[in-house]
Amino acid sequence: MALAVSPLSTLRKWRAIFNIFLQEGLAYRASAVIWIMTDMTYAVAMPLVWATASATQGGSVQGYTSGDFVLYYLTMLLVGNFVTTHILWEMAEDIKEGRFSNQLLRPFSYLQYTFFRSFSWRVMRTVFFVPIFLLLLFSFRSLVTAPNLNLGVEFWLTLILGHLVSFMSVFMFGLLALFIEEAYSVFELYYVPMIFFSGRLFPVAVMPPWAETLSRATPFYYTTAVPTEILIGRVGQAEAWNLIGIQLAWIVGCWIVSRLLWVRGLKHYSGVGM
Repeated sequence: MALAVSPLSTLRKWRAIFNIFLQEGLAYRASAVIWIMTDMTYAVAMPLVWATASATQGGSVQGYTSGDFVLYYLTMLLVGNFVTTHILWEMAEDIKEGRFSNQLLRPFSYLQYTFFRSFSWRVMRTVFFVPIFLLLLFSFRSLVTAPNLNLGVEFWLTLILGHLVSFMSVFMFGLLALFIEEAYSVFELYYVPMIFFSGRLFPVAVMPPWAETLSRATPFYYTTAVPTEILIGRVGQAEAWNLIGIQLAWIVGCWIVSRLLWVRGLKHYSGVGM
């Protein structure tokens, strides 16, 4: 007879995993700052490009003024620090090096372990970036005057669900390492649609209609673009709740596919590298 696991015991395990990797992240906090500074490159450069473009288009492009573009990219960068996860690389390394075998023996699932491993890093990065965000907002104060940010419940829900969509899609993709011995090159393909359709490179609203439709048919739009557009007031309340429903559908769909890959992948896993 299997022993019942109490919710309190489960919460303690989750907290322990979170604390372990939070401490590890703090030990290498310089890496977090370097990655943040790397991400800032396009977030600072792209608003200037679009500001010039909007000036030649009568002051706006698809309803975005120069100030709107600046606010969009800054909030996208803030949201992305929390929402976007890249745990697939660590998953591939665990599987390739054989450390994955140890995870199978632990008293919690690999999904839980991977989630809190990633979540601790996202929390740390967000905390580090908040003062940088405020500094950037102050630097662009001549373009962004008194931003009207929507901090309602819809934003916070889409922010959390956006992170879960990102994590579950990455976790699903990362499980391909159970089938492919050298998965790193395949993982590079993940970032091509992710960058375009998540709104990180440019707002989805300025894309051609066919590209915008395609973007909304992928999970990437529901990671960073949705909470960003809600935060800056580009999405109404009714539409926001529809998007929340779609986010939930993507989370469940990715989880189902992940379970199928997990069951079949364990039959292929050989523990090479132990």
